[in-house]
Amino acid sequence: MDNGNDVLVREVGLRDGLQMVSTFVPTEAKLAWIRAELAAGVGEIEVTSFVPPKLIPQFADAEQVAVEAMKLPGLTVMTLAPNLRGAERGFALGVHKVDYVVSVSRTHNLKNVRREREASLEDFKRIVQARDAAGLKARTQLAAGLSTALGCSYEGRIEVDEVRQCAAFLAEAGADEIMVADTVGYADPKQVREVFRAVLAETGDIPVAAHFHDTRGTGLANVSAALDCGIRRFDASLGGLGGCPYAPGASGNIVMEDLCFMLDSMGLRTGVDLGRLLEVRRIPAEHLGESTLTGALARAGLPRHYRTAAERAAAVH
Repeated sequence: MDNGNDVLVREVGLRDGLQMVSTFVPTEAKLAWIRAELAAGVGEIEVTSFVPPKLIPQFADAEQVAVEAMKLPGLTVMTLAPNLRGAERGFALGVHKVDYVVSVSRTHNLKNVRREREASLEDFKRIVQARDAAGLKARTQLAAGLSTALGCSYEGRIEVDEVRQCAAFLAEAGADEIMVADTVGYADPKQVREVFRAVLAETGDIPVAAHFHDTRGTGLANVSAALDCGIRRFDASLGGLGGCPYAPGASGNIVMEDLCFMLDSMGLRTGVDLGRLLEVRRIPAEHLGESTLTGALARAGLPRHYRTAAERAAAVH
């Protein structure tokens, strides 16, 4: 990667995690979380969602959070947009990356954004056109997420060809990144390899990212399978916060701390200071309670005499 790291880890807890939380986390606490995690080495953070506050009051401060986050040197600020109007809010602020999500599951797409899947796919074309017309092509990237790509609470297993076709459409429409999501934690490593290889065959040079949930304990195993396919971008959430309000049974994302530890143990550099990352947990814990956070590394701590991937690489040279 351009920054010398082997893998990009992206924090999505401030969006995917907090969208499930009824307690409003104060704006300054959200910003403190962002600052602390950036200082720990996480350089890309999905900071908020541009959805109507009446639907998710947690994001009533979306503009303020995004504006303040963009003042932090070295941080790539990503915001979620469920439609063109949400994307235009991001464009007005000049955010670095807008994440637009389409559910491969037709049922989930109807429940999540109240539109047919094809209507959401076509809306992405309009978002690309609006971004380019605003002269933001060089400033704002568009990430296109494929939600429920590896299973759906309503429809069960999703056909690989459905995922492939959606990925091909979004790539052709102008996506700067394709993100494949196991929204409800159905996936297994065999399925991950099959789906990601199909997607990669359609995306060419467009980067592909993975978004896994650990609902049934397969999250990190699925990361390993995606690594086997060449994937080097992963979403995760501090303390495993997260889920989808329109996907029954969907619990938290893979834990950022555990993901970074596993990658580092494998010799893959993330740029993240594991000790400092663990310290960030105190910020959401103060407002949501320690019991809302999960994570094996937080419970067990780093192994004695642990040497990071960077330290081991330096020792070789």
